[in-house]
Amino acid sequence: MNAVVILLVGVAVLVLGYLFYGKWLAEQWGVDPNKTTPAHELEDGNDYVPAKAPVLMGHHFSSIAGAGPINGPIQAAVFGWVPVMLWVLIGGIFFGAVHDFGALFASVRNKGQSIGEVIAASIGKRAKRLFIIFSYLTLILVVAAFASIVANTFKATYDEAGVLDKAASAANASTAMISILFIVIAIIFGMMVYRRNASLGVSTVIGVAAIIACMAIGLNWHPIYLSGSTWMIIVGIYIAIASVTPVWILLQPRDYLSSFLLYGMMIVAVVGIIGAHPTLDIPAFTGFVDKATNGSGVSLGSLFPALFVTIACGAISGFHSLVGSGTTAKQLDRESDARPIAYGGMLIECALALISLCAVGYIWKEYVPGGITTPTAVFATGISRMCATIPFLKGAESVIYSMLILAVSAFCLTSLDTATRLARYMFQEFWLEPGETYENATGIKKTLTNPYFATIITVVLGVALGMTGYAKIWALFGAANQLLAALGLLAVAAWLGQIGRNNKMFLFPMAFMLVVTIVSLCQTIWANVTNAVDMWNWIRAGLGILLVILAIVLAVEGVQTIFGKKKANA
Repeated sequence: MNAVVILLVGVAVLVLGYLFYGKWLAEQWGVDPNKTTPAHELEDGNDYVPAKAPVLMGHHFSSIAGAGPINGPIQAAVFGWVPVMLWVLIGGIFFGAVHDFGALFASVRNKGQSIGEVIAASIGKRAKRLFIIFSYLTLILVVAAFASIVANTFKATYDEAGVLDKAASAANASTAMISILFIVIAIIFGMMVYRRNASLGVSTVIGVAAIIACMAIGLNWHPIYLSGSTWMIIVGIYIAIASVTPVWILLQPRDYLSSFLLYGMMIVAVVGIIGAHPTLDIPAFTGFVDKATNGSGVSLGSLFPALFVTIACGAISGFHSLVGSGTTAKQLDRESDARPIAYGGMLIECALALISLCAVGYIWKEYVPGGITTPTAVFATGISRMCATIPFLKGAESVIYSMLILAVSAFCLTSLDTATRLARYMFQEFWLEPGETYENATGIKKTLTNPYFATIITVVLGVALGMTGYAKIWALFGAANQLLAALGLLAVAAWLGQIGRNNKMFLFPMAFMLVVTIVSLCQTIWANVTNAVDMWNWIRAGLGILLVILAIVLAVEGVQTIFGKKKANA
């Protein structure tokens, strides 16, 4: 199959989904552009801060993207390009985008509170507490995994004698330096736009130019060489500070500017695919069972449920509901912005997933034997090689490769930052009653709900777990994340039913994702128990069992509420 056909047909379907299905959803739910949003009603200069739609789109898209829409489709490509493309398009339009849009809208109509509070109002207090426990455990896994990925992206390489190998460490040192400079640029951008009232357009042009400058500086000057453990500690300190800093100082400006990295990455990728217009070597369908066809020696198992769990952010992701209801809802300027930001943002991720499919298909003959298997490297290699076949980009392969790696690394750091802030919200919410804040809490509850205490607990747990290496927890995170999506669909469906709005579009996606993820978790639990070699197998199995139990209890209570067999305040 020609890569251009996959890309253009896929994008056309996604655009039609946004124009028609997305518009229909907004009408069914009663999205009102004239209704005051929590960002204005509860503006506090810290978490509730109205943001212009392009800025908020940058934050939301940067936070939900990460490496998910790249990693998932590339790994799932072992089943062939047809299953991947079908799930990205069907899942994105009818599952993921509905999930993201619904979660954001429900939160906006509930004073910008998290999905946990939406559950409390529509299903009950016990369900809220169970959901918060589930979400918090998932976010700890997110923090652990992404902190480990970032630290490994930054760390220096040492030989067997413990001597620094500067040549081997140069690429990682460049990435670290650019990331540090980027944070400084974001802070300056935030100060200019939000405190000096500088023009967003002018500031954006200067900011993008500054990004290019910091990339040039970092590629040529990178004096910081530190071990992975040291970077883990530094990353922990950074996310602890970032998660309690007012959003206008770092979160909004950094995510807005970093979105241009991703937009740039996608534009370069599209130019490469269209310019090279290659016929991909990847088969249309390889079979219902993965026989470790990527040369790694590790099988994903059967197409069901592996395909639907492996392709997370490229089709549907529970983490998105936490972002939408945790930070985006508190910054939404108008309700009408929810559709392009949430529904549209998810579909852009779907487009990135299709680009990733084209990238792995282009180097399929190297991917299958195991020559290049790391998803980030597969993506960067495939796209940069396609670009190099275009006359005016000939010779730029190494530069494009470096830019793509840097862009992906930046988004891992962005997702990590946002996950920490969301986990802090969840930890605080668990101890508070509806309408209560940490400021008016008393006794031990005042300590537990203190933002700094909640942040420290989250960072310590996440970084400590991340020290063991993301590979040991990634599979569990994937299943937990998709199960969280099923619970997010359940929560919004229950809330819409309670307020008398159409919620039928949630029922099948909710049921399907519950079955898929519970089956996947049970497989993970069984694999860890039957192949236990250390305590981590038992810890992963225990976490899996806990997540399954929490999900089943929540599902039962949610279904009873949706079908009118349980009162919301029970």
